[in-house]
This record gives sequence, structure tokens and C-alpha cells, in this order.
Amino acid sequence: MKELYDLIIIGSGSAGMAAGIYAGRSKLKTLVIDRDRAGGQIKITSEVENYPGILNISGEELSQAMRRQAEKFGVKFRQAAVESVDLAGDIKKIRTAEGDYEALAVIIATGSVPRKLGFIGEEEFRGRGIGYCATCDGEFFTGMDVFVIGGGLAAAEEGIFLTRYARKVTMIVRGDGFSCPQTISERVLAHPKIEVKFNTELREAGGDAVLRYAEFVNNRSGERWRYDVREQKQTFGVFVFVGYIPQSAEYAQEVRIDERGYIPTDESMGTNVEGVYAAGDIRPKELRQLVTAVADGTIAATSAEKYLVGKKERLGLGELGELGESGERDELSDEEKTPVTRQGTSLLDDSLKEQLVPILERLENRIGLLAFLEGSSGFSEELRSFLSEFAGLTDKVEVEFLNRGEDAVREKEAKITLFPAVAVLGPDGVYTGVQFHGIPGGHEINSFILALYNAAGPGQAVGEETLAKIRRVSRKVNFKIGVSLSCTLCPDVVTLAQLMALKNPLIEAEMIDVAHYPDFKNKYGIMSVPAIVVNDEKVVFGKKNLEELLELAGG
Repeated sequence: MKELYDLIIIGSGSAGMAAGIYAGRSKLKTLVIDRDRAGGQIKITSEVENYPGILNISGEELSQAMRRQAEKFGVKFRQAAVESVDLAGDIKKIRTAEGDYEALAVIIATGSVPRKLGFIGEEEFRGRGIGYCATCDGEFFTGMDVFVIGGGLAAAEEGIFLTRYARKVTMIVRGDGFSCPQTISERVLAHPKIEVKFNTELREAGGDAVLRYAEFVNNRSGERWRYDVREQKQTFGVFVFVGYIPQSAEYAQEVRIDERGYIPTDESMGTNVEGVYAAGDIRPKELRQLVTAVADGTIAATSAEKYLVGKKERLGLGELGELGESGERDELSDEEKTPVTRQGTSLLDDSLKEQLVPILERLENRIGLLAFLEGSSGFSEELRSFLSEFAGLTDKVEVEFLNRGEDAVREKEAKITLFPAVAVLGPDGVYTGVQFHGIPGGHEINSFILALYNAAGPGQAVGEETLAKIRRVSRKVNFKIGVSLSCTLCPDVVTLAQLMALKNPLIEAEMIDVAHYPDFKNKYGIMSVPAIVVNDEKVVFGKKNLEELLELAGG
């Protein structure tokens, strides 16, 4: 018999997290499901300074705090892709790639994804100059010219953020003014590194391996103008912030969807289906902001609570929160999976060590890290220092160091082609198919710890259907994933690829910090992360879920 929840929340952005907090406080037995790591779009926001009571915080830090707060009230989280739903009856059924779940009420808080503009060259140069996340990719454009497309709040805030890196930022606004709060637009207009061109649209961007030119038009006068790099070896950036597309396709047959793809609700966040609510950017609304998403989630949870009181009385299911436990497999909490995200501090300061030690104690078996270094280079010595200190935290991880060329047989066994490298060895001492190129700091400390947890056991719970899909990959596949340690999207891709490698011996997954491997970056024209190189040939950019990685692997 499946475990029955009071409430299932689909989506773990600001709306879903707020709903979870209020549902947990109300003693509702609550599960939050999301295909991605908890946090939603707010994770990729560099600074949040318009949320009441908080002067300044990063989106990543805020999303983590929300998650911890929800867990404090007993809310459970599951990372899984929703494949189908049945919302019609008293018992709502949610089918995911990791298993099936049931609840008496459901809140849909799946949010939206960045909208593409459709200009010539947008698809061809995505990741090679055209981006959608300033936090992830801004540093690639240090000292270069950058164009920001859009006139809303996101465009204005990201334009200001990009001045940290860019030589100059040019805002391209289709209308005759900004559609964001005046305080923000005034900051943009007054910024010495920002130029604004109103009534202007981007028509085409192009070049060779990377961007070399862009063509614009004044939509009032019809005048066209063109930007060209000053020297042929130079490039520039285009960041697109022109709104979002609601993620509602999975629910179109179950609840009413409007002509733009949003889920209409009443003031209580109720949809046209009893016991089903919608919250956040999945709803049609005037203002799409953190504060309105949180408000939606709060209202949806309190509405669901009132509904559940009556529903459980009619069904004879007892008090709220008394639906029993399922004895689900224990695994790392999201907070344990994300032990640190700070930048610019020691990777193994005392605070991080305190978080890592209890996690490492949970490893079931002893495993190894085999490091291949580039002699006495500064970066190799830094990597040696990190690994030595890390190994000192536990007797479950043994580290061995070799210089390049010192043991050709073991280099070949671990399939090392990029130096320095760290290969993860299983309990049997055999290469697992997982490599790290770079020091796994920043957000990549998360994927590093998860790789060890999955290699040593007990590992993350994986549904039989998902495991079967991974094992169906029947050809040799190598994923080289270019990352930036400041990227909040990269760890999810790296973790999924590593999981595939650990479950199928034909698959390899390598994390590569592009800041330290310029030859790799230049070879594939990488100007955006995550960048996924498949079998050293095909390059794709952007966040991918498990199904998309399996498709790339030919599974």
C-alpha cells in the first residue's frame, strides 16, 4: 500500500517552499516533489534585496534557508520528475520516475522557465555567447562588451550585476521605458557602465565558433545598426531576459489551462478541480516576484488545510498528519547534499569540516581517490593540499597521488586524458567512471560529496524504472561537463551524470572547472555553463534532467 500524504506540493521554488512551511506548521503530512534541487528560479539570482525584512541575501542562500525551515516542520522532499498525474478523485495520484505517491490535496507550484526571443542565431550560439543566467556565465565576459535584452525587473537587475565583469553593458529595450520599479530603472540609467537603447530590438547575432557581430533595429524609425567586435579574436555576450514560459504541460488534461499556458485560480489559489491548488509563477498574475510567490504559496497551503479538515472527516481518515509512516529509505537530506555554497573562503574551514564529518561517517565502504597531478604546478599543489586535508576528515576515503606519466597503466585504466585529474575508485579499487578536474569547491562540493556517497554506499535511492533506463544505455558514453564554481545549475547536471556512471559501467562522467582548463574551454567554444561534451564531439549547453541526459547517451 502506497503512503498517503495529506498534501503533495509539486515544485520547490519560492511558492512551493512557502506552502511547505505553512503546511508543516499546520501539522499536515506534506511531501514536496521537484525534478531539480530545491530552490527554483530564485537560486540563480545573485542578490535579493527587495524581500521585506532582508537587506541583502543571495538567492541560493535564501532558498536553502526556506528548505531548512520547511524540514524543521517535518516536510519531506523528493527529487523526482513528475511523469503523470491523476487529480480527479478524492485520492490524488502522482507518478514520478522514482515511484508513485498519493495525497488528499495537491498544490502545483512548478513555476516557469526563461523564454527565448527567437532572433537569428539564438539557438546556434547558445552557450557560445548567448546566455540566460548572468550569475552562471557572467564571469566568462570579463572585460568584454555585453548586451542585455529586456526591460523588466530581471533584465534591469541582471544588467547591473553584469557590470561587475563587463567592460560595458548595453540594455536593449523594445519599448520606450522600463517595466520595473522606478528605483531600479534609475540605478540602471545612472550607472556609468550601462548604456540604454529604447525602442530597439535584436534581429540577428552571428560569428564563427563564438559571437562576432549583432544586428539591431529601431522599431520606430526602422533604422538598422550593427555591432562588430573590434578585433577578430574578440567576442562579446548577449543575455536574454524577456519573460518566462509556464511549466504546465503535464497538467493540461487535469486542470484548466488558459490560452497562455497558465493555471487560473480563485483568490484561495483553488483551481477548477476540488483539492487542487496552484501557486506562484504558474498562475496568471500581474506581478511575478518573490514576495508574490511566497504569498501565493501561503494562501494555497492554508486553503488546502481547510479543505483537508472536511475531506478527512468525510473519508474517516482521522486527524491531520495521522496517515502513518512508510519506512522510506533514509538518505542524505538536501541540507547535507548542499554543505556549502560560500565563495571566496577556505574550502575546508572549520564550519565546513563540521558539516562534512557526520556525512562522511555515513559512508558504508572504504573508497579511494586517485589523483594524477601535473608535477609541481601551482594548481596541482593546491589540489594536493585540498585532497590531503579532506582525507584527514575520515578513514573511509584513501587518497593516492601520482604525477603525470608516473604510472601509465593506471592512467590508462582510469582513462585520464585531462590533467590534473581525480578519479573516484570503488570499494574494490576499480575506477568507477567518475572524475573531477579541478578543486570541487563552491557549488561543486555538493556533487563531489554525492559522488562519494553513491560510490561508497548507501547512496541515493533510485527507482527501479530509472535504474532500468540507465542500464539500457548499451554504448560507451563519456560526459565531460564544463562548470563554473559559481554556477547553481551545474551541480544537478554533474550529479545526474555521475549517478549514471556509477550505475552503468559503459558511462563516464567528468566534472571540469573551465576556469582552470582554458584549452578545454577554447576547444569547444564554451561561454556558458553547464556545457556538456558528449564523447568529445557533440556539445550541448544548459541544465538537463535525467531523461535528457539519457537521450544524449543514446539510452
